[in-house]
Amino acid sequence: MTLTRSPAKTFEDLIVWQKAHSFVLEVYRFSESFPKHELYGLTSQIRRSAVSIAANIAEGFKKTGKADKGRFLNISQGSVEESRYYLVLARDLGYGDIQHLSSSLEEVSKLLTSYRRAILSSDF
Repeated sequence: MTLTRSPAKTFEDLIVWQKAHSFVLEVYRFSESFPKHELYGLTSQIRRSAVSIAANIAEGFKKTGKADKGRFLNISQGSVEESRYYLVLARDLGYGDIQHLSSSLEEVSKLLTSYRRAILSSDF
């Protein structure tokens, strides 16, 4: 039996986007407990960087050229690293345990790297 996977019709079909979106939801729940004085600081920044990961995957999905797609996926990769730093900062400020979030983010990072590599090496 051969399994064939049909191409994604929307960005929501992409596993990498699904995992990134789940990470965003986790970040929103995690940051709800941050101190009120962080509302326009760390709370805003960590949420923005997490959203940027999924949003750039979505935006890149409809781009027609490999270079354009790759650029948006690379922006997502940058947002992964930004989010990684904000998690470290939140941990070091004593705002919560980041182990689960860090694991989720690492999974997104690996999927994103693989997806970008596949796009850039494809013949579409």
